[in-house]
Amino acid sequence: MVAASTVYAIAQKAPVPTRVRGTVEAVDSDTLTVKSRSGEDFKLHMTSDMQVIGIAKTSLSDVKVGSFIGATTVPGTSGMPTAVEVHVFPENMRGTGEGSRPYDLKPNSTMTNATVSQSVVGNDGHTLLVKYKDGEKKVLVTPETSVVTFVPADKSDLKQSAKVIAFMKQLPDGSFETRRVMVGRDGLTPPM
Repeated sequence: MVAASTVYAIAQKAPVPTRVRGTVEAVDSDTLTVKSRSGEDFKLHMTSDMQVIGIAKTSLSDVKVGSFIGATTVPGTSGMPTAVEVHVFPENMRGTGEGSRPYDLKPNSTMTNATVSQSVVGNDGHTLLVKYKDGEKKVLVTPETSVVTFVPADKSDLKQSAKVIAFMKQLPDGSFETRRVMVGRDGLTPPM
């Protein structure tokens, strides 16, 4: 009975997150301390090959037919997926994570990385038709949608109070490591 309840307790344990969104509390040698948006502290070992990517504001006018973008969407009131954020990939990142899948930013959100094949301005906002290898999707971009792009960054950008998304992995000893961190530039909170 004890063994059965232990197995049940393990099965009910919350999944280990694969990313933490929050604020840099400290950087000490190879340890990055991040306070998550929900208030938890995470100490992350920064691997020697860690990649740091900057995120900066841009405008919807930078999204053109042929642009490779990522869009985090939620179900819209009109039935069309509505973008919470759109990120414009630089050309050297074209194809990164191409496709559409569930995402953990908000309830019922999805992440779609795809090429813009059509862009139409309408009364309700800007509609993008994006195509990826296994399909296509129409996305409504409203004036409230955050539009960002990726810019060069390095470990020196990971300063106290910087807003980050750290992709992490739990190690067998229970500690965490990160190989990739996205950091908001000029006070920006990464919207994804």
